[in-house]
Amino acid sequence: MLPEVNFNLTIQSEKIINPTKPEIRRGVIKLDEYRGIIGSHLFKEINSLAKDLRGLKVFHVNATSDGGGVAEILKSLVPLMRGVGLEVKWYNILPCPGFFDLTKRIHNALQGKRIEFSRRDRDLYMRHMESMAKKMEDMRPDVWVIHDPQPAGLISYLPRLCPMVWRIHIDTSGPNKKVWSFFQKIGDDYDRIIFTSKDFIGHGIPEKKIRIFSPAIDPIMKKNESMDLEIAKKIMKSLGINLSRPLAVQVSRFDPWKDPMGVIRAYQEAKKEIPGLQLALLGLLLAKDDPEAEKILKEVEKASGEDPDIFLFSRVSQIGNIKINDFVNAFQMAASVVLQKSTKEGFGLSVTEAMWKGQPVIGGNVGGIKLQIKDGENGFLVNTCKEAAQRMVELIKSPQLKKKMGQEAKEIVREKFLIPRLLRDYLKMFKELVK
Repeated sequence: MLPEVNFNLTIQSEKIINPTKPEIRRGVIKLDEYRGIIGSHLFKEINSLAKDLRGLKVFHVNATSDGGGVAEILKSLVPLMRGVGLEVKWYNILPCPGFFDLTKRIHNALQGKRIEFSRRDRDLYMRHMESMAKKMEDMRPDVWVIHDPQPAGLISYLPRLCPMVWRIHIDTSGPNKKVWSFFQKIGDDYDRIIFTSKDFIGHGIPEKKIRIFSPAIDPIMKKNESMDLEIAKKIMKSLGINLSRPLAVQVSRFDPWKDPMGVIRAYQEAKKEIPGLQLALLGLLLAKDDPEAEKILKEVEKASGEDPDIFLFSRVSQIGNIKINDFVNAFQMAASVVLQKSTKEGFGLSVTEAMWKGQPVIGGNVGGIKLQIKDGENGFLVNTCKEAAQRMVELIKSPQLKKKMGQEAKEIVREKFLIPRLLRDYLKMFKELVK
């Protein structure tokens, strides 16, 4: 194994999980940590699969180590894979001038937005992939796992010495055809392509290559651990929230697909019936591969006007000494109502997080949100701002309904959307690839 220092890549720190657990400080999470959280059948299945894969070298590559769902998943998945005996590394590609602006446009285009995708754009993308691949060509994993479009083109330049997997976390069911045609050709070289849902599969992908893995959250990550309600309220009060009045919360990047403008309109509509309603949008600007966020934030600030009951959290400096995980956990725990009013959504880990905390979420009737929310049972699916407002009022005025739906929400997450289940899915695929 060559030392990572020889590669011009960003190496993800191993100290990424709760520092009170020494095995996590070493970049390892043992499966035993999940006893009593997951069922015994899943526990046994994972151990059985891992037995034949011990020592397997798996290298994950994505665009950023902070911000966004991919980084959030890898922070737990990588050390958990290590914990069952695999040798796993996580790398970030570096940008060149204009690269992340381009890949943000590509990301939007793969979800259906019309963009200009010129020869110059294609050349910039592939030149950067070639440059990165040259710095990685001496790396020798047993399996590569490449996440999303930003590093997908690496396969065109890396030595084909082992299986390569492309994990697409976004909905490519109705993409910009020109952009999808470009990436479909890249996808032809991959051994497996993972989608979140069968409904997300882009045109022309051979069925034998396709695998479906829904994302998952880590219940032992600090952000998802149970927090005392009084502590949560204390954190919120310190940030200016009036605890005597109801609060609506959305946790997501400032991104047009997350529809923060629609959330504001829904809040304004709901406030006609609940005059004391407050709104908090939690969208700390952490993702280095999202240059569009500042522009959307300005639009949201303008839409918020002078309303003192709208709280926009975009800078880490706004939360002072409060840790980010505690900040998010507190608002998800103690909110009167949680929204995720996306108009496109690959999955929506913030939905899963809130559901795990017993919150019935009001979510956009799209994409991966529909995989999680059963409308009227563990949350609500909405298509318009008016519908979102009506559901906000309903949950705030019906605490018993909220409690019942919240219990259902927590159990579906336990059953389907916790990180050990995602580990199991990967182990099954690795076994196919290396047998």
